[in-house]
Amino acid sequence: MIKEHDRIVLLKDLPEDGLQAGDVGTVVHIHRQGEAFEVEFMTLDGGTVAVTTLLSSQIRAVSKRDITHVRELAVS
Repeated sequence: MIKEHDRIVLLKDLPEDGLQAGDVGTVVHIHRQGEAFEVEFMTLDGGTVAVTTLLSSQIRAVSKRDITHVRELAVS
């Protein structure tokens, strides 16, 4: 079960938000008992990239086998 302040992994690209599958975000609010989640995505130095509402089918909890990977955001 995903809770507030848990880290999650995005499962689908969200080009309108500059996000890609595999990006890691933090749950900041839970809607309708887990049907949807408000998630904040940040750069490693703490800058907010996006705060967006995602369905449970668009994210998953991080696992013990996940490893962080870095990519640079596209310049807009």
